[in-house]
Amino acid sequence: MALVHANVIGSSGPDIIVLHGFLGMGDNWKSHARQWHTLGYRVHLIDQRNHGRSFWSSEFNYTVMSDDLFAYVVQQQLKDFVLVGHSMGGKTAKYFACSHPELVQRLVVVDIAPKAYPPHHQDILDSLALLHRTKLSSRQQADLILEPQLPNVGLRQFLLKNLYRATPDRFALRLNFEVLKNASSAVGAALPEGFNFDKPCLFLAGALSNYILPEDHQNIKEQFPKAKFEVISNAGHWLHAENPKAFQEVMHQWLVSEK
Repeated sequence: MALVHANVIGSSGPDIIVLHGFLGMGDNWKSHARQWHTLGYRVHLIDQRNHGRSFWSSEFNYTVMSDDLFAYVVQQQLKDFVLVGHSMGGKTAKYFACSHPELVQRLVVVDIAPKAYPPHHQDILDSLALLHRTKLSSRQQADLILEPQLPNVGLRQFLLKNLYRATPDRFALRLNFEVLKNASSAVGAALPEGFNFDKPCLFLAGALSNYILPEDHQNIKEQFPKAKFEVISNAGHWLHAENPKAFQEVMHQWLVSEK
């Protein structure tokens, strides 16, 4: 089977594997990876299927994304690693940890609970559809197209990272838009009942996000009995980008304390 693309920061040390969220890519985490590398870690920034530089496929769900990670881990001969996942990547990470607990030392889940979420990316997908249909000659042109529907500058910059120069005079999207535009139900799926992971877990929530609510903690504990919870202030769903300093401080403390 085809392997997912990975950008590896560092050549030795204990491993951290990072899984990005829906419509993202591993490179979104490069600044954090560099900081973890200074602590002695080797960091694997994965592009999940249909995202970034990884392969495209019409099959898209958490079972196959977990299988993709397993194939990469086997090929790289990795074990006892820290697995970090944000949003969709957090669901993949939870699915993988529950399926292969012998490989994962610790789990970090960034702003996503094991529960089901209704489709809620339609405004973003509608905006990306405009880019997908347009012959783009510059990033500035793409930003102007997105701005009326997506006034949040940070969100637009996040999405514009998907642009690449397909030809000398044309930009295109790296992600597989034709598959991902219909993927909201798959992305929002709950972790299967009976899945559990009995090793240290850190669940991080953005103070301005409603993805992990206090009433979700008990259900999370039922599947992840060693879960700890932290809230990142002044941050929403993209808390690692919105308050990177606080995110790094919490991660550093947890990485050190759980050794």
